[in-house]
Amino acid sequence: MKLLSLVVFIPLQILFVPLAFLGFILVAYRQMVVSKQLGVSQSAIEVLNGRWTMHIFGIREDKPTVSLAAALPNTSLFGLWLCLFPLWLKFKLSGALSLYPRIPDAGTENMADLVIVRTLYFDRIIERAIGDIEQFVVMGAGYDTRAYGSIRRDEVTFFELDQAAVQEHKRHVLAAARIPCDHVRFVNVDFSRDDFFIQLSEAGYDASKKTLFLWEGVTLYLSGTEVRRTMQEVRHNSAKGSILLADVYANRMVDMGKTSVGNKLLEYTGEGFGFGLNFESGWEEVLAAFVESESMSVGETFFLGSNADKGPFAAVVEMRC
Repeated sequence: MKLLSLVVFIPLQILFVPLAFLGFILVAYRQMVVSKQLGVSQSAIEVLNGRWTMHIFGIREDKPTVSLAAALPNTSLFGLWLCLFPLWLKFKLSGALSLYPRIPDAGTENMADLVIVRTLYFDRIIERAIGDIEQFVVMGAGYDTRAYGSIRRDEVTFFELDQAAVQEHKRHVLAAARIPCDHVRFVNVDFSRDDFFIQLSEAGYDASKKTLFLWEGVTLYLSGTEVRRTMQEVRHNSAKGSILLADVYANRMVDMGKTSVGNKLLEYTGEGFGFGLNFESGWEEVLAAFVESESMSVGETFFLGSNADKGPFAAVVEMRC
């Protein structure tokens, strides 16, 4: 079947080149232009598209994301299918992943794998920790659907934090997609101005309860001062044994945003890159020193692309309070 899948895939992919280009344009337009019109983050759509892809390729079951994507005006499932149909058919015929999406060996990850592997690494830590926590706080929630999937527990209180426009839009789309969300407490926060623990407390957050704070896809867009301030606030306002789960990027990722193309894209979306660490050598010590400088300890950690000559381009890290 693998040979058959290859025989079918090659000519089909050639035929689909112009259609895939059209699909890319549709997805990019919805992701960037429509998201900007709605006042929501385009990077949140990039993550959602990646998780939709993971679902249809059998990597990660995520029915809430599939339902949400179908109801969102700022992505195009038709465009995604135009881009991915030949690869999907090849996968269906062979039963094996290849090219994209894929699950690479640890250390061999590349930028094309980012959303896929980052999601899987976060999931691994969350699934291990969920039975030992009482509160789950998603910081900069965007279109994350974890609170509506397999980790949902009656004994865990779920909070989602984001800007008011994002929260309002998400709740509207969740209703349109018929995804129950009564168990989630939505908290409107402007992270650049607000002390988010005030709003969290007003929503019922209890600082005496062990909590998992999910901080995914956020630190890259903040300054070092903002990252440290958030870490300090979490440590000062959470119970011992709580977890801050985040992804941290190498300086060279920040530098990508300073190129002419990167600069123009970030200028359009208003999402400039800010914080990174030097992962070119001794990256485990560099990350540990950073986390420990804020009186936290390093737990389970995954370094993405660590086999590269310049070291990993990112890390998923469990920071223990």
